[in-house]
Amino acid sequence: MNAARRIKIGFIPLADAASLFVAVDKGFAAQEGLEIELVREVSWSNIRDRLAIGHYDAAHLLAPMAVASTLGLNHVRAPVVAAMNLAMNGNAITLSPDLYAGLAAAAEGDLSDPLVSACALKAVVAAREKRNAEPLTFGMTFPFSTHNYQLRYWMAEGGVDPDRDLRLVVLPPPYMVDNLAKGHVDGFCVGAPWNAVAQAMGVGVILHPGAAIFHPAPEKTLAIRKQFADGEPALVVSLIRACLKASDYIRAHENREEVAALLARPDRVGADIESLRRTLAGRLAGSAEDNANYLIFGDRMSGRPDGDQAAWLYAQMLRWGQADRSAEALRVGREVFDPAFFDAATGSSAGKAAPVAAFSGATFDARDMDAYLDSFSICALP
Repeated sequence: MNAARRIKIGFIPLADAASLFVAVDKGFAAQEGLEIELVREVSWSNIRDRLAIGHYDAAHLLAPMAVASTLGLNHVRAPVVAAMNLAMNGNAITLSPDLYAGLAAAAEGDLSDPLVSACALKAVVAAREKRNAEPLTFGMTFPFSTHNYQLRYWMAEGGVDPDRDLRLVVLPPPYMVDNLAKGHVDGFCVGAPWNAVAQAMGVGVILHPGAAIFHPAPEKTLAIRKQFADGEPALVVSLIRACLKASDYIRAHENREEVAALLARPDRVGADIESLRRTLAGRLAGSAEDNANYLIFGDRMSGRPDGDQAAWLYAQMLRWGQADRSAEALRVGREVFDPAFFDAATGSSAGKAAPVAAFSGATFDARDMDAYLDSFSICALP
């Protein structure tokens, strides 16, 4: 009998790490001959740093962080492979009750429309500036995150400049709710289940699911240190297969209660089980209906990484002044989302990923990034 191949993986307590938990706890990793050590972290900077120096072989990682780490943006250069999309979407924008009421009063239309709410935010920001009130403060999980880009895109479509008109601050996902409750922030964008937790506690109101801003947005990736992936390609393929089996298990309706209980464990996500039930059902903001697009666990289609996804992420970095335009950087960034390992795991190629669409504004075309970027009046382009 062959000895199990060992791999150490860091994760943040979020629902979109569920495929890793289920792969371990339901034996899918063992079926693939893997022994996985999962290590719970609090902040994305910890995950990034420990992956970079080899404390971890792999990580549950923000999709933009995989590109930024490989390019060495604002940190040491530490190449990784985005071997699989663990999840698409899954975030939400949550506001304090006071700010939500302010937007509702200022809204000229249905507040569930992101363009209406963004314009209402502009009116609230202008009114606060007129009376010399402190700028609003929003929390997001990391500069290189879809949370940051979702907040910025939404705000800018309503005429709010996120770098001039208010404050964006970085907070670890598990601490978002407490910061909102204490009044340190007026709103935030974070992954599940923390939006549902804030609403259940009565300290926040969910304004929009992230999928209402961008869809389908690459959210978390199974990031492997490139040096490790190049040296252990068979292990990477086995890990992807284990995560795909776990994802199939999670998506089965009859397993939701078991998966919610697993996520509720203090060594996993550690949130209340009812918020996790609602998260898995995509049933947020008091809705009685499931929203299948709220959080999509990577399957043989959505789980496949695609260079165009990396190009879209790179375009967001360019728009907000996080990177310089470079054909070489774009090429390297696209290679981070090379689907070779994924295709080896599935035995087929699922084809191109669906393009990321936004609720308003220009349509992204990876072949004409300049036209996309030049369409924005609010940006931090040089």
